[in-house]
Amino acid sequence: MPTIKVIIPAYNEESSIALVIHDIPSIVSEVIVVSNNSTDTTETVAKNAGATVLSEERKGYGYACLKGMEYIAKQSESTDIVVFLDGDYSDYPEELIKIVSPIIEGDYDFVVGARVAETREKGSMTKPQIFGNWLATSLMRLFFRSTFTDLGPFRAIKYDKLIALNMEDKTYGWTVEMQLKALKRKYRYLEVPVNYRNRIGVSKVSGTIKGAIFAGFKILGWIFKYSFKK
Repeated sequence: MPTIKVIIPAYNEESSIALVIHDIPSIVSEVIVVSNNSTDTTETVAKNAGATVLSEERKGYGYACLKGMEYIAKQSESTDIVVFLDGDYSDYPEELIKIVSPIIEGDYDFVVGARVAETREKGSMTKPQIFGNWLATSLMRLFFRSTFTDLGPFRAIKYDKLIALNMEDKTYGWTVEMQLKALKRKYRYLEVPVNYRNRIGVSKVSGTIKGAIFAGFKILGWIFKYSFKK
């Protein structure tokens, strides 16, 4: 089996983080929770659940993901696959096997869990989220002939391919940046339908008008940047 590491950015997810960790399949060699300046007991709960806990004081989803990658890069043990997963229990962590199987068995480079309407719990995505996903993926199809239908955060990628992307975004544009760069580098990618439920707690992005607006601008900014970049 390849060595699989999971990175979970978490900001004040004390009510959900243990559930997420406990449902991750045993094929994962290490679960890394990056507390993104949490002010509750997220770090303690995650440690007690068996995760490696890192602290990133700079707020931003991308900052947290980069912190986890920095930690993996310093390890003597080699890593084959990195899985990114949210800490709010909206995804089904046990479906991680579905996400990594195309990489292990089909030699895909990158797999995104797609939150399709048929397997999505009512209310689990807001209307701005649904529209934003549609707009972003439509533009990606137009400019890059992409087949992506979602910017879902539950995703797996070969570690060497992840490093080659030279990820930059520190906040809301992390997911779309990864997909755009994977398209530019002509990675073998696939979407896998996953179940999706209402998160525990309030979303820090889609749950606020400010967060939704900033996320939308960031996502569109990355798409247009890469659309005109040679």
